[in-house]
Amino acid sequence: MSVRAFAAANAILLASAVMPAHAVDWDMFVVWPDNNYHSQNAMRFAEEVGRVTGGEVNITVHTGGTLGFRGPEVLGVVRDGIVPIADMLLNQQVGEEPFFGLESVPYLARNFEELAILEELAWPIYEELAAKHNQKFLYTTPWPGQGLFTRNEVTEASDIAGITIRTVDRNGTEFFTALGASPVQLPWGEVVSALASGAINAVTTSSASGVDGSFWEFLGYFNQINWQASPNVITVNLDAWNALSPEHQEAIETLAGELQPQFWDVARQTDLEMAERLAENGMTVTQPSDELSEELRAAAQPIWEDFMEAVPEGREVIEAYTARLAQ
Repeated sequence: MSVRAFAAANAILLASAVMPAHAVDWDMFVVWPDNNYHSQNAMRFAEEVGRVTGGEVNITVHTGGTLGFRGPEVLGVVRDGIVPIADMLLNQQVGEEPFFGLESVPYLARNFEELAILEELAWPIYEELAAKHNQKFLYTTPWPGQGLFTRNEVTEASDIAGITIRTVDRNGTEFFTALGASPVQLPWGEVVSALASGAINAVTTSSASGVDGSFWEFLGYFNQINWQASPNVITVNLDAWNALSPEHQEAIETLAGELQPQFWDVARQTDLEMAERLAENGMTVTQPSDELSEELRAAAQPIWEDFMEAVPEGREVIEAYTARLAQ
């Protein structure tokens, strides 16, 4: 852990030591900036928790990573009680729990509706793994699906062959390699400069990130193939949770259940608004044809098999999920 993170952790622990006995004060870690909808959702949740507990459970949301931790550290940071509650990008935790990469398996869940089915089937295992790491998951909110920003329109899989595309993880690298592209894994901070220099000529990311990067300055098309999903989860340290009264636990769980559908709607609306922004700035926004979707799914299925081999508990979930979709 960095010196900055250690100092932040000590500050939190010292603050907790002087809490009034009649109230509970939690610091929530959020890596995203204030204006990100995940941060906005977290702020609303914190406000509503105060309301439903009569001001006896107070959550202070720290956005922008100001507590000094990195995204992949969140599972351990909450497990160890360094912060009692956090917003966690689930697929960043696959180093400790590979099953948390389930929803990011390529082309498994192609839209919000399919993602909701997959998550419903996965939830009992998520709960078990959360408890294993001394945590309780309260609610999830997805990111918009990963699309494909290119110079030319993609109407069939062969249009992807030969492009040099920025990817962010192993799944993306394997998926686009199978489609004949040349993937380059880059952190977000290097993407715009790589586009400007010509080091890459395509990017896979969300509509929101395309707006953040003003991709219309470099590329002409946004293909909403939604090849990968990335959910965030609000997770709370189990010791902190068990220290709450049963009445407060019930109130917070009920609140989380009420807010999750609303937060998913925020994600849907954000995706629509960002796609409109891309179009307003001159990009052509396209949807994959049925034929292209089938080509993409065929390219992804060997990666599904690899995931099910590596993560045995994922096989039952994926098989149940595909059977549900076939009904």
